[in-house]
Amino acid sequence: MKQKINILVSLSAIVLVALCFMQYYLVTTTYNYKVAQFRAEVKERLSDITNDYSDIDSTIFHKKDFLYKELAENYLIDRNYRSQIKKQLLENHFRTQLTQKLQKEFDKEFPDHSIDFAIVLNKFVIYNNVKEADTLFAEKPFIENKMYGNLASLDDAFLIRNYVGTTSSNTEKSNYKLLTEDALYVSVKNWEIIILKRMALLLFFAFASIITLITIFIITLKALIKQKKISDIKTDFINNITHELKTPLTTLSVSTKILERKEVKENEIIYNQLLSTINRQNDRLQSLIDQVMSNSLGFEEIELHKEKIKANLFLATIIDDFKLAHPNVEIQTDFKAETQLTLDKFHLTTAIINVLENAVKYGCKTILVSTNLTNNQFSISIEDDGIGIAKNKQSLLFDKFYRVEQGNLHTTKGLGLGLYYVDQIIKAHKGSINLISDLGKGTRFTLSIPS
Repeated sequence: MKQKINILVSLSAIVLVALCFMQYYLVTTTYNYKVAQFRAEVKERLSDITNDYSDIDSTIFHKKDFLYKELAENYLIDRNYRSQIKKQLLENHFRTQLTQKLQKEFDKEFPDHSIDFAIVLNKFVIYNNVKEADTLFAEKPFIENKMYGNLASLDDAFLIRNYVGTTSSNTEKSNYKLLTEDALYVSVKNWEIIILKRMALLLFFAFASIITLITIFIITLKALIKQKKISDIKTDFINNITHELKTPLTTLSVSTKILERKEVKENEIIYNQLLSTINRQNDRLQSLIDQVMSNSLGFEEIELHKEKIKANLFLATIIDDFKLAHPNVEIQTDFKAETQLTLDKFHLTTAIINVLENAVKYGCKTILVSTNLTNNQFSISIEDDGIGIAKNKQSLLFDKFYRVEQGNLHTTKGLGLGLYYVDQIIKAHKGSINLISDLGKGTRFTLSIPS
């Protein structure tokens, strides 16, 4: 049974993890698709604006064209001019004007988004005499090569398009062809939030389904563990009650067979002894049956017959009777409050005796019974110096049929109904039980009932 449950739990956990990974994969795939879709939308809407710089301002375009020609011709006159070309390209005097005009167009096209952009220079190549190529500048896109725009970094930007421009001159002084390439990069502020908003419904259902799966898994796991625990407790109870019943039944069976003998019938002393034995075993059987029938009731089913009693006198009587049955156990008392209570004397007496017997059963030598009255709550504390109870066992202590075990062995006899009965009786009186215990340091039960 245990192995089957472990296999079932393991398979369920593997399936749950697999489903979570599938959800993660679907969400990330959808996210990447939404990012690509958003960038495609931005590219399409910007394509008309940035098709050609001359569409923005022909004057600036001519200034740009004139600058390119001037730099190319200066280089052809003096090859040492190479070092100056990149600097003059990046420090062009019309960069501010073109940046402002492009930004204005972007803001007009995207009123709901804030867009930063940069046009970076990639290539500057001169074909001298239209045959010999001289690459003055050719680099990967870097923000340091920004010619126009207000973008501070390319890390979060994406490419809109590359622009290739050609300029030529065929005169007596110069015969060349100029090839330039620059690229437009844009970055939409808070684009991640825009994507997440578009995915809001999908994310909601994805997270809701994962949380639902995990919740169902946890509930199922708890139910399996609880079912296994109940099964173990029932099996242990059946074994225990069978063992408890076998002794009186065996004794009764043997006694009745002996009674049938002629010589026993004629011997009055032996006959009476056997009758006495049968009566004792019959009483024991009846006691076991009554314990199972009455102690297994829930507090809602217990019918209380309440009467007024003096609390300290009531406890003193119980303790005196208990001392007679357990002379080897020292019982001390510390009654701090004298009050009159209305309670079921029979049931509460049985509950207190169960706690005291539980202390003796688990090895105590000394018991301290004390009382206190606080905020209309009368408290009875029963503290022993026994073996104590492990922390992980304390939450189970008041469960029906549960008995504290050492390893897989129950070292004490009982049906596991004593403390369950105590808990139900106190609840029937609308009270509560508090437990404090550590292994090797004893246990303290505090029974509180309204005064």
